[in-house]
Amino acid sequence: MTFQFHAIPAAVLTEVRSQPTQPWTAGGGEPLRCCLRDATAGEELILFNYEPPLPSDSPYREKGAVFAHPADCGGPAATDRYPSDWLGRPQVLRAYDRRGWIHPSTTVHDGQDPEGEIARQLADPKVAWVHSRNIAYGCYMFTVTRAAGR
Repeated sequence: MTFQFHAIPAAVLTEVRSQPTQPWTAGGGEPLRCCLRDATAGEELILFNYEPPLPSDSPYREKGAVFAHPADCGGPAATDRYPSDWLGRPQVLRAYDRRGWIHPSTTVHDGQDPEGEIARQLADPKVAWVHSRNIAYGCYMFTVTRAAGR
């Protein structure tokens, strides 16, 4: 099974960057939701409140703080594989059905085989997409869907 890994959409980032945000100088390791990698020490970032995509009537919609670059960075290096900086990092893989309700296949993975766990979740036809979330803070990392045509 092939996947598509989705960072925060460029149009959303353009809108966010046109509004006041919290500036931040990276200490190193901050997860960047614009390019799906960790920040290096000294990088200039923004911290802002983001609501990941779910249907508007989903009771599971929520907002949380995320980091991004303050200017366009070109996005992720790859969108067909798990972000390499985040391999080995335990995460919550929260599965959703088409209504935007949390699906029972939601799980925590240990970071060793996240694509295997994602494949298991997306093998269930009732799972529409998966959000990866940080364990410690619960914040959104990225969305995973089946690749187009799959």
